[in-house]
Amino acid sequence: MGSTVQELLDSLHEAANEEQRRAWAVTCARSLGLGGMAVSLGQELVWFSDKTSARLEDLQFVLGQGPSQRFRSETEVREVPDLDRELSLRWPQFVAEAEELGIAALFVWPVRIGAVQVGTMTGYRRTAGSLNAQQSAQGWLVADALAQHVLNHWPVAAGRNPGHVGAVNLHRAEVHQATGVLSERLGISLAEALDRLRARAYASGRSLTDTAHTIIRRELPG
Repeated sequence: MGSTVQELLDSLHEAANEEQRRAWAVTCARSLGLGGMAVSLGQELVWFSDKTSARLEDLQFVLGQGPSQRFRSETEVREVPDLDRELSLRWPQFVAEAEELGIAALFVWPVRIGAVQVGTMTGYRRTAGSLNAQQSAQGWLVADALAQHVLNHWPVAAGRNPGHVGAVNLHRAEVHQATGVLSERLGISLAEALDRLRARAYASGRSLTDTAHTIIRRELPG
């Protein structure tokens, strides 16, 4: 028998390293009736259950399209129970890419610290359909708990650094580094450099992180 959401929330503090956090997120997603889930704060991807959820966040960031982008609601869950039917005209590139990943439905909860929204928690399903009332409500509990956990374990908090026990990994650190490299190399603004990095990633079909890593590696001696 699977763990309840409350049992998972009670065990959240035990998810100290990347592997344990991933396993926790997988179990939590299943308890919410989701195929996977990811949490982003600002431009940082900080938590995800599987490669599909990470890739989905990557696509939204690269394309600037998707239900998590510019989501500003502190009181509602954004439900997209049928991705193709509801978003294909508004965001055709994103929908096409998401369907390639086998995603049929998306659900976005605001991640809040106090009264301030700082990010989103996005869950996906491989079959179309809405959340039930319990799943929606429990998703709020998970989003709120993760917000506090991430804040407490942010790398700069309490002297923590990436790799320290409990520290949250910033999965786009290399993206920011590569943006700086491109800006310096091409003599352009950071905003334009990030746009070019996104375009390279999309054109190549590679993840944004892999594209950034390639750019950084070219700058290294040897």
